[in-house]
Amino acid sequence: MKKVFFLLLAASVCLATKSFSQTQKVVADKIIAQIGDKIILYSDVFNAIDDYKRQAAATGGEVKLPPNPECSFMEGQLVQKALVIQAAKDSLPLGDDELDALLDNQIRAFIAQYGSQQELELVAGKSVYQIKEDLRQPFKERKLADQMREKILSGVKISPTEVKDFFTRIPKDSLPYLESQLEINQVIVYPKPNKDVEDYSVQQLNQWKTMVETGKQKFDVLAKLYTMDPGSKDQGGQYSVNRNDKQWDPTWFAAIWKLKEGQVSPVIKSKFGLHIIQMVSRAGDDAIIRHILLLPSVTPVEIKTASGTLDTARSQVISGALTFGQAVSKYSEDENSKNNGGAIMAQDGSTFLTIDQLDKDLVVALKNMKEGDISKPIAYKDDRQRDAVRIIYLRTRTAPHVQNMKDDYNAIAQAALEHKKSQVMQKWFREHINTYYINIDKQFNACANIAPWIAAQNSGANAAK
Repeated sequence: MKKVFFLLLAASVCLATKSFSQTQKVVADKIIAQIGDKIILYSDVFNAIDDYKRQAAATGGEVKLPPNPECSFMEGQLVQKALVIQAAKDSLPLGDDELDALLDNQIRAFIAQYGSQQELELVAGKSVYQIKEDLRQPFKERKLADQMREKILSGVKISPTEVKDFFTRIPKDSLPYLESQLEINQVIVYPKPNKDVEDYSVQQLNQWKTMVETGKQKFDVLAKLYTMDPGSKDQGGQYSVNRNDKQWDPTWFAAIWKLKEGQVSPVIKSKFGLHIIQMVSRAGDDAIIRHILLLPSVTPVEIKTASGTLDTARSQVISGALTFGQAVSKYSEDENSKNNGGAIMAQDGSTFLTIDQLDKDLVVALKNMKEGDISKPIAYKDDRQRDAVRIIYLRTRTAPHVQNMKDDYNAIAQAALEHKKSQVMQKWFREHINTYYINIDKQFNACANIAPWIAAQNSGANAAK
């Protein structure tokens, strides 16, 4: 049980596609293990492996399976079942409302992935209600296992001495060579288009609204031609939304729920630009909508005005009148970084970025900057193709180096903490494994990683049977 966290991932990774794989189960399904009153099916393990491969392929990642993957995925199932049983013994709470919220989120993700509820039901071969019920038990088990693991690890912390000891035990020739990493903060301002340009965009949207309402053109066709929303352009402007979603622009989102099926909204102005919205279908708090987004272009005059604002912010930081964080709070219009001091974050939540994680405009701007430098205002287009202006603060830049305690303490401390958590989980299983009834099919006898589970079949709770 040396890779407990991978095992938990292996046990739960297939949940998102379980209801689909059930329609294509292996020909001869059977029970291959039992722990307590929980059973593990042949299909649970081998469908999980297939789903893991598909998930990695879908995200463009390399499919990296451990040696003898059926052994690792079987152990993952055993680990999860044991944690679920212990969660029941410890009476850990899991309300129906919390479980329903998890299931609703998953169904909405499915609908967004497949484009519509109808397409989802066609692919799955069952109704949304049936998909939700198929997922209920595995989602419940995953959540209970997570809660139990959190309870076991709740008091685990790491001290500087432990971090140092962890690092010194790493063979010197195994230390990774790290490329240059940067910490970057920014203040972003979005230039406001002038009224004439904005009025013309409104006029265009109203023309398209009339074309749809008079039957001269279909909304999705117009969206594919004209919308400036890259997230929905290929789908004809379509999104699946739920009234309880929180991530949408409030003005845009509120306009949706005023529409009847087939109706097209007046022009809506959100923080992203100008829209018209069509209600495609609605069922209670769930709706499928289409929208067309226009971003009124800005002229050099508006860009110069925004640059002037950031020149002021830069001067105040350089003079000491404001810290960079205070400048972010006062001037930045970027919601993604406004509340974290303007830090640009990596996908894993780290503030350390490599060159390949930066947009090309940032790479050019940083070329001649040193640690502590603040750039002059730079005009660029953001990931939604909106005109923007920013100033950049290069907080740190590491040279390429072999991992060491001075430059990489936080990353080493995190690795040390995860190692300690893994050891705590291993100890917990050693102490509890013999308290469960366990029965594993002989086909897994050669799996060295589940040898402790197989040995427990003839001892402890199992012997009492």
